[in-house]
Amino acid sequence: MPYSNLALCPELSTLLLSHFKAPTEVQSLAIPAILQQLDVLTIAQTGSGKTLAYGLALLEKTRLNPCSTQAIVLVPTRELAQQVSEAIQPFANAVDVSVLALCGGSDKQVQKQQLLLSPEILVATPGRLLDLLMDQAIDLHHLHCLILDEADRLLDMGFWPDIQKITALLPKKHQTLMFSATFSAELEAQASQMLYQPKRIQTAVTNSVVDGIQENLYLVNKGSKANVLIAQIKQQQWSQVLVFISAKDNADALCKKLTKAGITCAALHGNKTQQQRQQTLEQFKQHNVTVLIATDLLARGIDVQQLPVVINFDLPHSAEVYVHRVGRTARAGQQGLAISLVCHGEIESLSAIRQLTQRELPLYELEAFPVTDKPSSGQSKRAPRDKKANRRTQNKKSVKQFKSKRYH
Repeated sequence: MPYSNLALCPELSTLLLSHFKAPTEVQSLAIPAILQQLDVLTIAQTGSGKTLAYGLALLEKTRLNPCSTQAIVLVPTRELAQQVSEAIQPFANAVDVSVLALCGGSDKQVQKQQLLLSPEILVATPGRLLDLLMDQAIDLHHLHCLILDEADRLLDMGFWPDIQKITALLPKKHQTLMFSATFSAELEAQASQMLYQPKRIQTAVTNSVVDGIQENLYLVNKGSKANVLIAQIKQQQWSQVLVFISAKDNADALCKKLTKAGITCAALHGNKTQQQRQQTLEQFKQHNVTVLIATDLLARGIDVQQLPVVINFDLPHSAEVYVHRVGRTARAGQQGLAISLVCHGEIESLSAIRQLTQRELPLYELEAFPVTDKPSSGQSKRAPRDKKANRRTQNKKSVKQFKSKRYH
């Protein structure tokens, strides 16, 4: 289907054709449904063009009646808020619609001043949006659409209370759109509380990994992971590498090890200021940094063009996050490589990922790094008598009881 068949105005169609040959499957299915004013639940793989699927439809609806805020796009991270607004902006300029990103880490008073200009589309993180709504800084009289991008993340327990508060403040009559690459049956039931007779659009098997991603998983010693990572980077000489790690402190420590090994790298996580986060991501996108070590702040939605490889330094605790992490490569129909370094202690996490993705994901060993760690037996290493001694200690109530009779 060509863009001309999507009922978009000439300004949008012309600009699209200068960037893309044809709409993606999710765009072909979602844009008509959104323009028909239907609530939509869309499940599509990472890198399939979801942002423009709702972005183009929003712009087409909004350009016909430009006024105060008409649509709010909710996203789970500041980085994604910035990226979504930047992706939509060129098309918004073509139809004279204004887009504003609102997220924490930026001056709220400055954002309030920007809101006085009545931007038609807001792209926001839940916490900052709720703050501004409670301050009555946003005119909601003309709002007609709420979009949840990375909807499964926004519906989980971390964000759900804020989402409920936000929707309670919105006009009762509005269109709701949800987009994500992963969605469980439980969350879909929860989503139904916010949707009215939604059109369900699914362009791939739920929770599936893009076919263009080659997944290599290596069993390694837990203490060898940093050396394995350094060796792989130096041997393969990739132009760029995005390394995912679960803990903020570990990200900084690993960054120091790579720097010491002569590898240009940077760390990005929640303990960095917003300015530092933006600068680091931009340096990576501009190829000024070869290796970016990041927490799951970057697992969702972040688009780095032609990123050749993603490496899981450790497996995520949530199987769904694995799908999002590896989906940073092989975007928009390209090919990519996803490597995971797995130790014996992560076998349960690997089993959950295999079950979710319905993929075999075999483990291989690296000849240069033989595995000497032993699988956990699941039994405590402490002797039974030590446990009894510990219970006796807990039962003592006087300081004198802790003194050995031998020293009296």
